[in-house]
Amino acid sequence: MTATAEHASCAEVDAVPTSSTREPVAALLPVVGADTTVPLVDGTQRTYANLDYAASAPALEAVAARVTEVLPLYASVHRGAGYLSQVSTALYESARQTIARFVDARPDDVAIVTRNTTDSLNLLAGVVPDGGRVLVLDIEHHANLLPWVEQSGRGATTILPIASTVAGTLDALRDELARQPYALLTLTGASNVTGEGLPVEEVVALAHAVGTRVAVDGAQLVPHRGFSLARTGADYVAFSGHKTYAPFGAGALVGRRDWLDTGTPHLAGGGAVRDVRADRTVWQPAPARHEAGSPNVLGAIALAEACDRLAALPAGTLAAHEDALRTRLLDGLATIDGVEVARIWPDSADPVGVLTFTVPGHDPGLVAAYLSAEHGIGVRDGRFCAHPLLAHLGASGGAIRASVGVGTTSEAVDRLVVALRQYLAHGPSSRYEVVDACWTVVDDTRPLVQVHGLDALAATAAAACGPALDD
Repeated sequence: MTATAEHASCAEVDAVPTSSTREPVAALLPVVGADTTVPLVDGTQRTYANLDYAASAPALEAVAARVTEVLPLYASVHRGAGYLSQVSTALYESARQTIARFVDARPDDVAIVTRNTTDSLNLLAGVVPDGGRVLVLDIEHHANLLPWVEQSGRGATTILPIASTVAGTLDALRDELARQPYALLTLTGASNVTGEGLPVEEVVALAHAVGTRVAVDGAQLVPHRGFSLARTGADYVAFSGHKTYAPFGAGALVGRRDWLDTGTPHLAGGGAVRDVRADRTVWQPAPARHEAGSPNVLGAIALAEACDRLAALPAGTLAAHEDALRTRLLDGLATIDGVEVARIWPDSADPVGVLTFTVPGHDPGLVAAYLSAEHGIGVRDGRFCAHPLLAHLGASGGAIRASVGVGTTSEAVDRLVVALRQYLAHGPSSRYEVVDACWTVVDDTRPLVQVHGLDALAATAAAACGPALDD
């Protein structure tokens, strides 16, 4: 990790961070829950500062309204003769077209509605031609690592270590692609740990020069920067609705049709077949081939609405919003002695609004619990489903991640900086203990939100937190 901290005197601890002297940054689009308040351990309430967009982003208000609008029209799709079935089918297929248009799909590309990025990449792993080798870097999210490592019986996978610079990593990719043939190179568009990524167009040019296809894990890139299959030349892109302001259970895989038309169906079931007999099955081409069972119609419509809303933003607005917030946070952290910010490559450019840091000598789970209980701030702690990358960054024990999005304001960023200053100067005001691998407040008196289904939260919270280090 690269230390980016400078000393802040104790007299300055409770001051508003230097970055707040800049113009405030307002939300770019309204999101559901922006005014939600949460209880603190001192008995007060505070508006929740959601700095965990990289894990799951809140729904756009427009997305929630769209779902409410179409719910009365919801019915079965594709084979229903009823009027609402025909309406739902039209809405579902229109959503598919919108999703494809959002990533600038080519005319002969196909868009498959999935559950999320993980589902999309597992689907793609299942259609790589038998014997086709796959090349992947060692910094990937597990969703873009494990499907290729686990595809036993198909083709071999090479995990290539990154170099210390972007330029060096591109050279390493070029050398490896020249060393032996690969059917597919798959890489992240933007790291879910640091927000950094390789220049996709350059990577595609290297791969295509030797006949290798390229798949992009767009889980972080697509909602934060947008993406174009046509412009980059990438063959496939996968992304998630729950990270694209549509947390209704849908994602997408969009790209070249040939492998998807003939590859192993992702699920075996109704809707994916043309004809079934006792001695044979005739499968549909994509997308139906990989969408067996009743599809997530509402999820697809929600994702399409989010895509339309993001696409309607003026060019450059989204990037400028996130860059202002990310820079503000970096500047604030640089005033705190005892915070180290992670970076993969010193020559990377244009990271998305994701930033990870450590407080050496302090357990990241404790810091995250303190931020939540005493300041109403939601961050992520652990290894972010990217264990090899965290090891590369020297943070095998975990780190803390703050991430922003269209609903984030500068107040949330400034609050995080002030809270970290107070933590390092004074320590927590409450006592914390580890219960089943999760840091919790001792004798926590915060009341539960009055929502049905939370009665057992106190009994199950620790168990739910157990695997957090691996998340």
